[in-house]
Amino acid sequence: MLTYAFKRTLTALPVLWIAITVCFFVLRLAPGGPFDGERPMPPGIKANLDAHYNLDKPLIQQYAIYIGNVLKGDLGPSFTTEDFSVAEQISIGLPYTLILGAAAFVVSILLGVLAGIIGALKRNSWSDHTLAALVLLGLVIPNFLMAPILQLIFGIELDWLPVGGWGDGSLRYLVLPVAVLSFPHIARISRLMRGTMIEVLNSNFIRTARSKGLSSTPIVMRHALRPALMPVMSYLGPAAGYLLTGSLVVEQIFGLPGIGRYFINAALNRDYGMVLGTVIFYMIVILILNLIVDLLYAWLDPRVRAQ
Repeated sequence: MLTYAFKRTLTALPVLWIAITVCFFVLRLAPGGPFDGERPMPPGIKANLDAHYNLDKPLIQQYAIYIGNVLKGDLGPSFTTEDFSVAEQISIGLPYTLILGAAAFVVSILLGVLAGIIGALKRNSWSDHTLAALVLLGLVIPNFLMAPILQLIFGIELDWLPVGGWGDGSLRYLVLPVAVLSFPHIARISRLMRGTMIEVLNSNFIRTARSKGLSSTPIVMRHALRPALMPVMSYLGPAAGYLLTGSLVVEQIFGLPGIGRYFINAALNRDYGMVLGTVIFYMIVILILNLIVDLLYAWLDPRVRAQ
């Protein structure tokens, strides 16, 4: 298992380097800059700022300096928030983003797997059709539309939940953001789980278990659940990435003080340092989560480790 984990880590490093390189040059080659506002800045001040942030150097030299700093663990300064470095701003928003993402991830897995099992065991029943309708809603309604709908219904009309902010950090402030963020993934996981569970329940070893007199619960929990989870495990890596990137929009809509707010403000203000630092952070987290999923997949199916 350690050899397999080492190989997967080595393959992830070039992906991270390519992502950083592409993002760096796309930001630098796009028209405009971090100090280009509606009112032109005096040439002398702009020249001093460019020299301070190494923007007066050739592009390839800027890239070499930035990669060298990243290898030292330095994400550089923020171009628009002088009092805080990129790493400091990420550390401020990180707890909120992790709480939101982890809660949505757990809710997506638990409810998605449960809905898929119910749909497989009760297929073609009213409960299966109801779950299928909810799945369709989760797939077709984007989170930036789902969020204001839930805010209007549960926050304004019914006045059950706050429409935004973090407040005292209690659970009620997380209900709507987690629901918006996890709903599409509950739908996808339930579809995967339902299809795979139906296939597994029709397998020969399940028929053998039934012939021995086992009831549905031990058959599902002891024999069918583990092989049925294989496609779900394959989806969890991309799902984690979708949850992280989706949290950028959700945090902005609900006014949560996570990394998403810093990233969107940095993108609007062309803050190269903050945008690149956020991309690096998200890429590292996504690659780590994908590695964990690969290890879980290899644990579920030992044949994977032999490849």
